Amino acid sequence: MTQIELKVTGMTCNHCKAAVEKAVSSVKGVSKVVVDLARGKATISYDANQAGLDAFKAAIEAAGYGVAG
Repeated sequence: MTQIELKVTGMTCNHCKAAVEKAVSSVKGVSKVVVDLARGKATISYDANQAGLDAFKAAIEAAGYGVAG
């Protein structure tokens, strides 16, 4: 398993946190997503042979949020 931490922009509440977790969890190869609302960070554990940064960004943006950096 590979792990990555992304800075997610636009989250303001627990609904936002849940929406980002749900969106990233739907990406094939993702085994775990933990969003820290206070820090604005998403920590994603995944199979690097099935998923990657582009897929995570696309899922987060489709949910209405952004990825900084």
